[in-house]
Amino acid sequence: MMRVCLIIACTAATLAAADEQRLALAIQALSQFDTVEQAAPPDLGDAIACTQAQAALLPVALPEELAPIHYRKGVCLLAAAAITHNAAEFTDAAAEFDKAIEAWPARARNAGKKLPPEPLPSGPRVLAAIARLETGGRPAVSPNLDEAAPVCSPSLMSAAFCTELTKTARQWLGWLALDRDDLAEAARDFSGSAGTGWSAFVAGREAFQTGHYQEAAADYRQAVDLARQGPSPSPLGRLAPRPDLPSELIELGGAQLLGGDARAAIATLDEAVRTAPESARALFLRARARETAGQTEAALSDYNLASRTAFASAADLASGEAHLYRGILLYRRKDYSHAEDEFSSALNFEIPGGLRADAVAWRHLAAVAAGSCATSRQYLERSLAAASPYFPKAEARNLMALCYSAE
Repeated sequence: MMRVCLIIACTAATLAAADEQRLALAIQALSQFDTVEQAAPPDLGDAIACTQAQAALLPVALPEELAPIHYRKGVCLLAAAAITHNAAEFTDAAAEFDKAIEAWPARARNAGKKLPPEPLPSGPRVLAAIARLETGGRPAVSPNLDEAAPVCSPSLMSAAFCTELTKTARQWLGWLALDRDDLAEAARDFSGSAGTGWSAFVAGREAFQTGHYQEAAADYRQAVDLARQGPSPSPLGRLAPRPDLPSELIELGGAQLLGGDARAAIATLDEAVRTAPESARALFLRARARETAGQTEAALSDYNLASRTAFASAADLASGEAHLYRGILLYRRKDYSHAEDEFSSALNFEIPGGLRADAVAWRHLAAVAAGSCATSRQYLERSLAAASPYFPKAEARNLMALCYSAE
């Protein structure tokens, strides 16, 4: 009997010690998490310590405790990834949010008979989607404000964190809408994102598409100025979609060019080329701006550079874009026959969708310039409607008029 009592006493002491250990680990894990959640900006060392604290608690946690621990570990990993921009950490964070979702039923079952089970909040789903978007992926579950609005479970996140999550999710919705060129939806989603530059960028694109180039340039300038300020220092602010400054500079330069300010366009595109020397489009637009400003030799040099840059970034040197730019270079050198060949080659290789219509128009323009006034003139006239505003339509119409007068 004494042995049995001794065994029971030892077991109880062991269980008590285990409970004390689990309690100590839980307190440490919560403390580390609070530090990361409330910091602006979070410290990398704190984020790593937070991740380690959650990992230490997981092996001794009860089943009903696993969901919030996995959630907290995911947030800590996200905080670290937002600083390091390590794709693997974003992937690991998404996996932790998935585990929190899987473990949620055990938490709900432990709520007690008198209390209704707490429904699965959508916060982990939204955060998992954001983590995957940060790696360049397109998650099966996109950040959805219809889900994000009721996310705010006090057992998982503070009210301040919830508010920030809602704003970040809405920005990602706007980014996804902008990616598919749904400007109306993007404008709605970015409406609460003052200070980020996204609303100004969408307004600029809307103005550009309707031909209001000076207005577009003003909006793009505002977007660029705000993009230079960088992201919000909060944990979720760093996880919001980040503006692509070189791309915004290219759009600004294009709008300035079409708005009649070629010299401002050249200055803007100079900066775009410095920040993204691999951008053939920036070089091409700078060539158009220099040509408009009367800088003929500099424009020819840029057309050549644009073609070479596009070739350098193409797989197996198969680039319709590169052939297009080389064709324009040859056209400006009045080598119309070889220019037409280059434009034909541009259409035979992979070429960005927005450039295909221009390549068609340039091919017909080269044919007309070479003396083929009959059929080619008709083809050129039909192709103008689909060509971009960067195609020299006035020059094409003047050339067609000469064809008419020669008949």
